[in-house]
Amino acid sequence: MYPCSDPSSWGPSLDAAVDAVNRGAVIVLPTDTVYGVGADAFQPNAVAAVLAAKGRGRQMPPPVLIPDVRTVDGLGMDVPLSARALMEAFWPGALTVIVNAQPSLAWDLGDTHGTVALRMPDHPAALALLKRTGPLAVTSANKTGEPAATSAADAEAQLGDAVAVYLDGGVSPLGTASTIVDATHPAGLRVLRDGGVSREQLVEIAGADAFVVDAEESDG
Repeated sequence: MYPCSDPSSWGPSLDAAVDAVNRGAVIVLPTDTVYGVGADAFQPNAVAAVLAAKGRGRQMPPPVLIPDVRTVDGLGMDVPLSARALMEAFWPGALTVIVNAQPSLAWDLGDTHGTVALRMPDHPAALALLKRTGPLAVTSANKTGEPAATSAADAEAQLGDAVAVYLDGGVSPLGTASTIVDATHPAGLRVLRDGGVSREQLVEIAGADAFVVDAEESDG
């Protein structure tokens, strides 16, 4: 367990996390939503270890956390202007956007069907780490089916020795998961999960016409 609440003293903690990521190990890090468990997005064995720690299969690939909006074009392609507007408005923040992945990327996140879910977290320690490691495959730090961890201790209680380094940044500020928007549908954006950014906020930025209403939504 490594403290990372104070920027003036979190250097050794981030060093330990960077070293773990570089060697393909799994780490837990604080974010603005809930704690995340993750690893180097470009090391398939490390990503597999993240999924194994959660008890999750390849059919549920992890999102990728990035340090900057400019990273999007290195990882994604054909990103619609409406999705870019949401990124500019709500990043860093509690919004995950699914985009088409660059086909040339040498990674294996699971059964992504050619897509990748991207988020820039609004947490100083997470961003400081990401600027050193580059993109990390990160999902909520809990066993599948259990409540998401809002503290490093919660995460450790669930994940134990499957994680090499726990970064303790205190209690998660938001305490709820990010909103997920799928930007790969040719007809428009789709909200797949409600979370830290409300639908009203999304519509305010992108406009109601930018979103597709699924049949099950219109029925219920």
